Amino acid sequence: MAFQSMLSKGDLGLTHEDKKSFMESFLSKISPRPKKILILPPDFTRFNSAAGELSDIVYELAGGYAQIDLMPALGTHFPMTETEIRKMFGDRIPLKSFLEHDWRKSLQKKGIVEKELIHDWSEGKVSYPVSIEVNKRLFDGYDLILSIGQVVPHEVVGMANYTKNICVGVGGQDTINKSHFLGAAYGMERIMGRTDTPVRKLFDYGVSNFLSELPIQYVLTVVGRNDDGSMAMRGIFGGNERDAFVKAAELSRRHNLTMLDKPIKKCVVYLDPHEFKSTWLGNKSVYRTRMAMADGGELVVLAPGLREFGEDKEIDRLIRKYGYKGTPATLDAVKKNKELSDNLSAAAHLIHGSSEGRFSITYCPGEGMSEKEIRSVGFEYCKFAEITKKYNPDKMKHGFNRMPGGEEIFFIGNPSIGLWTLKEKFC
Repeated sequence: MAFQSMLSKGDLGLTHEDKKSFMESFLSKISPRPKKILILPPDFTRFNSAAGELSDIVYELAGGYAQIDLMPALGTHFPMTETEIRKMFGDRIPLKSFLEHDWRKSLQKKGIVEKELIHDWSEGKVSYPVSIEVNKRLFDGYDLILSIGQVVPHEVVGMANYTKNICVGVGGQDTINKSHFLGAAYGMERIMGRTDTPVRKLFDYGVSNFLSELPIQYVLTVVGRNDDGSMAMRGIFGGNERDAFVKAAELSRRHNLTMLDKPIKKCVVYLDPHEFKSTWLGNKSVYRTRMAMADGGELVVLAPGLREFGEDKEIDRLIRKYGYKGTPATLDAVKKNKELSDNLSAAAHLIHGSSEGRFSITYCPGEGMSEKEIRSVGFEYCKFAEITKKYNPDKMKHGFNRMPGGEEIFFIGNPSIGLWTLKEKFC
């Protein structure tokens, strides 16, 4: 189906009625009318994507004539709680309609991407075959699989969503581990914010060559922040052709990419406690600012909800054991330790979450994690209650702030929706 789109005309963004009108038109073009629909939305970590609202609209429009199931594209994240489901998706959709993805089990292997292709795409950085495996429920006779999600700069693939939502969101260990390491080995700074990357080639190839039997349609959103800090949907794109993703990525770069003329000496990032409970997610504060940070600078991460490192028990253990020590140390650990080479997504995360020794990272948790734990993985530590006496997130504006006493800091209220970089590093 050729892609269709709707763009906002002002700062208020697309309204609920706009979104409903788009989905009504989009569903009307799918023939024959589906009787069994599987929606693949993101989980609570992409609350601002509006995928919850769009999923509810689909249920409202099609629930009368079709069976509708939802499988949040968890990837390696924690399963959603009932509270999170209701906050994100509302009260209309029955809880029994929600299916849970397990990235270690419940998988069906569909094919192998040969190591020669991976070697070519990575410019020789890595050379291994990658299995394409996805949740077996995708093959349960659905007439329509509707992948809904937000396109935004991403540390692993360049721009989030589209085929990533399939290969990672409802994918398995081999796909997730090796795709993450492919991106880390190729270089995060060469990937962030780009449409065409080695990892994107892997996902597109996997879906095109091994999952073409599935009736997948994509609905892609672009969400931006207004000057007052509120979120607004700037555009929505739909279809099963790559054009929908390309156009969404172009719009996302206009709204989610901030290019600075000077490096940031001190950056303060706030992590909403309802969204960020681990450094696996919280290190978006590192990923999304690393290209803008000054050598010798300081990144201060306000993380009141932090309670662990990984959202998977094994990955949490590996992070605690190996820490955020930069690329050379991590690559050496991968060579010497099978437990890490068997969990390459964890190794990739350790690389992404390091400053590579260029600037310091100070994590400021609430009561959920101790100073000993924070320092053990290579971060500096300060208590949230103490640091917020000086840097109160409720009293700072997004961007550069001049603090009492003259200190200049750069404040980011949510690292999930953007990428900050120096102009000279993004060309």
